[in-house]
Amino acid sequence: MSSHFDQQQTPVTGVPVSINVADKRISKKTPGRWSTGLCHCCHDLSSCCLTCWCPCVTFGRIAEIVDRGSTSCGVSGVLYSIMLCLTGCSCLYSCFYRSKLRGQYFLDESPCTDCCVHCCCETCALCQEYRELKNQGFDMSIGWHGNMERQKRKTAALPPSVQQSMQL
Repeated sequence: MSSHFDQQQTPVTGVPVSINVADKRISKKTPGRWSTGLCHCCHDLSSCCLTCWCPCVTFGRIAEIVDRGSTSCGVSGVLYSIMLCLTGCSCLYSCFYRSKLRGQYFLDESPCTDCCVHCCCETCALCQEYRELKNQGFDMSIGWHGNMERQKRKTAALPPSVQQSMQL
């Protein structure tokens, strides 16, 4: 996939998506880099175990956050399970969400294409995506709406002058 440049002449790769400039969850990390490597599953043993034994739950949580709450964890997890049981190719469904995640956070398509990563290393790919969203500040266990409520409470607790500067 070819790179293009945003208004600040920073190289950007991935699936183009519209991003709300007021969204404070835009990564503060170096653009293009994942916060952890593909094979760093043991850096977060709880998500590693969850993914090994219940990949449908991990995928559902990722999909809910990436879709910004438009699909629930349960629905996405069930669809993933059905595809896994009927075809064994749930990786074709999950690689779409990896592409979407990369587009939202301007992450590199590495170490190879999204479909290749998911088809060859499904568990590692799901773990990496889960860790990435956690490192972006999401509490994966409470879903999109829970994270937005948490963010509202944090913002409401700030002094009015700080709240006004965040809206600019």
